[in-house]
Amino acid sequence: MFGIFFYKFIHITALAILTGYTFYAFAAPAGTRKTVLMITGIMALVMFVSGFALMHKMGYQWHGWVWVKLICWLGLATISGMAWRRRQLAPRLKLAAIGILAIGIHMAVYKPAM
Repeated sequence: MFGIFFYKFIHITALAILTGYTFYAFAAPAGTRKTVLMITGIMALVMFVSGFALMHKMGYQWHGWVWVKLICWLGLATISGMAWRRRQLAPRLKLAAIGILAIGIHMAVYKPAM
């Protein structure tokens, strides 16, 4: 039982850090680019590994909501890099990040049958 709580804690903490640094990327000065991209990349990897560990520990199968969460993870992981290269798209990318987070959280909490 300890493993489930541990992986949930790691997964949610990585999500919070990834989200915070993704939104920080929209306003961060140019000198912090490497650090922000490194942290978001590491947190995306931690989320990925802990998410699959949770699936294994909890006995989940590959249902539709898992695929949707995987796509949301990929979208959120790429937005921070896009924020640096496409500053003019920042308002749209912010809305996309909020939408991605909302969909991912909905899938995690309700696990709709698909």
